[in-house]
Amino acid sequence: MDVSNAIIAKSDQLNSTDLIAGPQTVTIVTVNQGNTEQPVNIITDVFGPGRPFKPSKTVLRILAAAWGKDTTVWVGRRMTVYRDPTVRWANEAIGGIRVKALSHIDKEMVFNLPVSKGKNAKSTIEPLPDAAPERDWLTELTTTGGDIDLITALGKAAKQAHAAPAIIAVITQAYHDAKGES
Repeated sequence: MDVSNAIIAKSDQLNSTDLIAGPQTVTIVTVNQGNTEQPVNIITDVFGPGRPFKPSKTVLRILAAAWGKDTTVWVGRRMTVYRDPTVRWANEAIGGIRVKALSHIDKEMVFNLPVSKGKNAKSTIEPLPDAAPERDWLTELTTTGGDIDLITALGKAAKQAHAAPAIIAVITQAYHDAKGES
């Protein structure tokens, strides 16, 4: 059993505790205006619009330096985010979200960015290799021959790979059809 959904924090945004199990590579779906305190909302394929990534100024500086200031260019690009337990807020180490790798950069990038008043820290960003080609879930579904075990396995794999909801819906319907529940 995968406990990923059980450990997600109850919130309207991505939190560092959501990444406690390890780094996550995401693709940017859209970027929109946030509020004064958190001016940028990054919607990703993994966390969706209900849990936007609201990057810190440090992360925004890295993204702007790597990809430019025009956020429309960021759409379709990928980044690996992780929980950094040393991030401080109100003089307390509470943890925060950092970026460790980005697509669309040729080589490692090193930044010396502020972490508190008068204190900077080095941040190294690695190039993120090209994504593996997406699986053709619907073609794979046609090769199951209606076998319920194969459809079940395909559905689980699609969910774990965060396939589009429409794809999962088609596989789910095929499962119900195979069980004679249409």
